[in-house]
Amino acid sequence: MKNNVTYDKAYAFAIRIVEAYKWLCKEHKEYVLSKQLLRCGTSIGANVSEAIGAISKPEFAAKMSIAYKECLETQYWLNLLKDTGYIEEKVFNSIHADADELGKILFSTVRSAKNNAQ
Repeated sequence: MKNNVTYDKAYAFAIRIVEAYKWLCKEHKEYVLSKQLLRCGTSIGANVSEAIGAISKPEFAAKMSIAYKECLETQYWLNLLKDTGYIEEKVFNSIHADADELGKILFSTVRSAKNNAQ
């Protein structure tokens, strides 16, 4: 998608999540928590993509809201992976900062979309 900052950030974040998943599987043989991270971390961009293709403002707001919730879930799994020793603090801080930035963008978008729909 051209010229869509939210999509671009979500896509770049998904790539980081896929790389983290591959690393967790290879280095730690961790398949359960990392699979959850992979699912929700890549779902953010998929929902943003669907929102961009929405045919109504309510549909756009709903898909962006789902993307925001998936971002929150991603942060949960990142915290759990850090607190159980699967990822180091430095790696956590970097990925979590990206998730936090993306979450703020999504929340702002959802809020604006819902305000504009009223």
